[in-house]
Amino acid sequence: MAQDTVLLRGPRVTLRDFTPDDVDAVHAFASDPLVTQWSTWGPNTLADTRAFIADAADEPGRPGRTRFTLAVRFQERVVGTAAVWTTSASDRNGELGYTLAREVWGLGLATETAALLRELAFGPMGLVRVEATCHPDNTGSVRVLEKNGFVFEGRLREHRLVHGQRRDSLLFAALLSDRALNQPPSDQELSDRAPDKLAPDSPASLP
Repeated sequence: MAQDTVLLRGPRVTLRDFTPDDVDAVHAFASDPLVTQWSTWGPNTLADTRAFIADAADEPGRPGRTRFTLAVRFQERVVGTAAVWTTSASDRNGELGYTLAREVWGLGLATETAALLRELAFGPMGLVRVEATCHPDNTGSVRVLEKNGFVFEGRLREHRLVHGQRRDSLLFAALLSDRALNQPPSDQELSDRAPDKLAPDSPASLP
């Protein structure tokens, strides 16, 4: 997939490539301990955020781009980050993740963002399997993924090293073939399936 920028439009959010001007907007939520509580990164220092933006803004110019780290825009403001990347070109596998500012929690924007990433993965990127992981206590992320047709595949024990501590992750995956055969489950179906895991939409953090 070769292009200089990415612009994906949903009903309320758009995803686009980062620019150097996005540092302040991103740092406002990337430095928030509550936003990053389930992440493997953060809370960011300003230097951390500047390094992240510099790397992300450089992605469009890289030959054979296989990673798309994008700004989530809502009501003309950057309110989150979203990413989808190829993990195995030969197997056509990838992974995605997202983080949203606390001020937009509960609006369903994470669900919409994940849907746009999924379509980018299965469409222009040509992937056939996309994974996502989240902290076992991140019930908002579980809900977002299941609403987008991701299926729980297991618990990865001591999967991540975060601040010197090993921690587990929940593994979810969506397949191109699933998309052709099935519609994502309804809210009622999700509630019936696993009521102990579900909560109102909250942000899932980039793995």
